[in-house]
Amino acid sequence: MNLSPNFTLAEFLVSETAVRQGIDNTPDTTIILNLRRLAERLEQVRAIFNAPIIITSGYRSPALNAAVGGVPDSAHMFGRAADFIIPTVGSPLHIAMRITKYPDIRFDQLINEYGSWVHFGIAEEGTEPRMQTLTYKRGQPVFNILC
Repeated sequence: MNLSPNFTLAEFLVSETAVRQGIDNTPDTTIILNLRRLAERLEQVRAIFNAPIIITSGYRSPALNAAVGGVPDSAHMFGRAADFIIPTVGSPLHIAMRITKYPDIRFDQLINEYGSWVHFGIAEEGTEPRMQTLTYKRGQPVFNILC
């Protein structure tokens, strides 16, 4: 099922952990609607870089979220966040910083996580996005800047 011109539902559901542990990672209709909104925003990101985005973590059922050590209120569990890389473009920090230069791309959270991937989250339907930019480094707190 296509969520947008360049993203499929399957891309947002893939999880080696779910397969390995036999965890059902099937989203309900409400979550699919959120994933569609998320995919639309990621289309804007894809257009900036004119390059394919590789989703490394999308929707996570509560059981999967717990298995991977996600935070209890993770936006991933509601279909409102995806972690991604764009190998042909550069580092997650570079990607995140460039996204912030486009005010039309409305996000709730944009996180440079461990210097390994970009976490892109959208706000709950009908809620104003926080436009929060963060960096998370292992063993260190979250900083309210990209670095």
